[in-house]
Amino acid sequence: MAKLRMTGRGLWITTLVAPPLAFVALFIVYPIIAAFAYAFFDWQGLLRGEFVGFANFHQVLFVEPYASWTRNAFTHNIIVFFALMVLQNGLGFLLAYGLWRGLPGARFHRIAVFMPVVLSTIIVGYLWKLFYHPLFGPVNQVLRGIGLDQLAQPWLGQSSTALWALIIANAWHLVGFPTLVFLAGMQRIPTEILDAARMETESEWVKITQIVWPLVAPSATIVFVLLFVGAFNWFELPYIMAGLDGSPFGSTDVLGLYFYRTAFGNVSAGTQDFGLGSALAVLIFIFIAAVASVITVRLRAREIQV
Repeated sequence: MAKLRMTGRGLWITTLVAPPLAFVALFIVYPIIAAFAYAFFDWQGLLRGEFVGFANFHQVLFVEPYASWTRNAFTHNIIVFFALMVLQNGLGFLLAYGLWRGLPGARFHRIAVFMPVVLSTIIVGYLWKLFYHPLFGPVNQVLRGIGLDQLAQPWLGQSSTALWALIIANAWHLVGFPTLVFLAGMQRIPTEILDAARMETESEWVKITQIVWPLVAPSATIVFVLLFVGAFNWFELPYIMAGLDGSPFGSTDVLGLYFYRTAFGNVSAGTQDFGLGSALAVLIFIFIAAVASVITVRLRAREIQV
């Protein structure tokens, strides 16, 4: 009887686990394996050609104009990562600290901060395109209204401001996520530690740097790793707000756009090359996996030391 019960339980667990495993295998594992395989072949449109070894990797890294395009997109991803580290995660930490310390209207602010996170990226992209509109956008209207007409400009139409305009839009969209993660970490800090800190100092800066920040290290690990992965997978918002070419003049081009353009073509470059696109995808995957693993290990070690 017990054996029959264990068999039935195992069948029930298999029934629950099998569908998600099949989904992961079909839509995640198989595409990754296929991309690795495609990267080693020459492609003529949808027709796979001969085996070319590492030629596609060499071309996207060292042969012009692909090498310049790769460096340009990679540089922009690095800028996005460090800018969002300061704007998105930094602001999220400060907001979380304010909510944790009993900011007036804390319940309302929790909802208000997280509300943009649940919005579709498409909605956010088109919303901020309207905000940045050079003629009737609220950003320029506010600047003109307070007498700063000289600062009103086509934010998405010039190379010097386009990428930063996208970064600000992304930070507004997702700042609620690190805020809630940090807030959850702060709420786990024992009250005894806080009481002892209050007896030693009244400085909020000392409390933040010496008490709060070290004790929210697990939360920091989560948001830092997810931010890194998201920054180097950036695609939806640049695609919606700047287009597939990374306009203007490639100033908003990132690896996600560059990969899509290379693999599937676009209006200005009708050709497509699955081999080069797959090689680029493999390089992106390896880079993200390697660096994210190193960051995770280093931050986990810091948690143990703390």
